[in-house]
Amino acid sequence: MVPDDARLDDVIDTYARAWSDPDPAVRRQRLAEVWADGATYADPTADAVGAEQLAAHIDDVQAGYPGAIERTSAVDAHHDVARFTWRYVLADGSVLVDGLDVVTLTEGRIASITGFFGPLD
Repeated sequence: MVPDDARLDDVIDTYARAWSDPDPAVRRQRLAEVWADGATYADPTADAVGAEQLAAHIDDVQAGYPGAIERTSAVDAHHDVARFTWRYVLADGSVLVDGLDVVTLTEGRIASITGFFGPLD
């Protein structure tokens, strides 16, 4: 079930902050708040199962490209699926990549995320 709008925004924004915090321990704590057991993550460069694999992927991204995820749209949701757009902003303020995430939810937590890079043409 999709949580109410405010709670859903909080789940998505907490997930984005997990990508954005420079402290790996804080990133893991934030993921633990919103990530369901066994949840999956996939984008063109990664495929992770569980919060620890995703956290390790985020660690790698942050090591090479220190920056933050900024949500660039509202969260659109129905049934147990949501979508939103974002951009990854580097520490110098430049944009590394824009993207779109499709999220499935279970009991108000993230069960899966499939991410896409770049605009749709």
